[in-house]
Amino acid sequence: MTKLTGFATNEGTSHYGRRFQTRAATGHFRNEQDLTLSSLGIGTYLGNPDEVTDKAYEDAIVRAVQLGLNVIDSAANYRFQRSERSLGQALQQLTKEHAFKREEVIVCTKGGYLPFDGALPRDVKAYVQDTFVRPGIARLDEIVGGSHCMTPAYLQNQLDQSLENMALSCIDVYYVHNPESQLGFVSTEDFYSRLRKAFELLEKNIEAGKIRKYGVATWNGFRVPEDSRGYHSLPQMIEQARLVGGESHGFRFIQLPYNLAMPEAFTLENQMFRERRLSVLEVAAAEGLTVVASASMLQGRVASGLPENLREMLGSLATDAQTAIQFVRSTPGIATALAGMSDRKHVEENAQLLRVEPLSGREFLRLFS
Repeated sequence: MTKLTGFATNEGTSHYGRRFQTRAATGHFRNEQDLTLSSLGIGTYLGNPDEVTDKAYEDAIVRAVQLGLNVIDSAANYRFQRSERSLGQALQQLTKEHAFKREEVIVCTKGGYLPFDGALPRDVKAYVQDTFVRPGIARLDEIVGGSHCMTPAYLQNQLDQSLENMALSCIDVYYVHNPESQLGFVSTEDFYSRLRKAFELLEKNIEAGKIRKYGVATWNGFRVPEDSRGYHSLPQMIEQARLVGGESHGFRFIQLPYNLAMPEAFTLENQMFRERRLSVLEVAAAEGLTVVASASMLQGRVASGLPENLREMLGSLATDAQTAIQFVRSTPGIATALAGMSDRKHVEENAQLLRVEPLSGREFLRLFS
């Protein structure tokens, strides 16, 4: 593949939004970090590591962008690097065959877990030794739990690999993937030291033009009480970014699961910020960070048999999947709700929300009354 140059820009993403100005309801597109983001994005986590699923994701991503979804999320370890490669193929198709520009699409990926290459190796231990340890990319004592590493050398290797997988010169948002994986093995003090070094490496990559912004993509870190082992303090993370990047640091995104069954980002006041207890969404808003919700349908499990009164309050939409997504995209402080979609039909079904306004703040709060 020919490497695509450029990155998502204010002008490019604004132009993308204008493509849908006669079709998109008010509130579908949001302005964050000097970009125009769709309120629904496509994720690429689930699925078999095979060519059929590769092609399905490629087609789904193309269709999503055609229908008004310009936020695409992946990770190095998703389907053994195959999801990133499908994303790269989709971007080639979009730019060469469908008249979209690289500048219109926001590409997000992650590094942290040790990814296999296309398939599960017969000997995992030998693979780790040959791929990471012997070349000097990571020492065994730097790999926690046998699967996670966020040293600068390792993240640089993974970032460069992701650029190759997607045939890009620049990634719009690069996340440290599930950093809470470290907290079962290192002290809190050591954890934030490691995170600061990771952020310093990512700041250097902003200067080098390889990424535009960075963040953390978590599963439990922001959803648990303060005394939990895997807990993350967002103010402390921001402080680490300030230490290495100053006030203009690039730590501007966080990703966490949020859905009807996991509403903690909105409901749990587990962050101490300026002598007040706030939710992670409130702290992110106060500090100018953009929040992206993963698992908007809890990987399909939420969208099954929702109570009728809840469906009515969320607009009596055509499907439970749309209803679950509507809850997430209507939450104050959530910029984009990600939904994993490797089927064009599911993309077309969920993209019908383009024409539906999110709930107002008052309507949303009624859900909790």
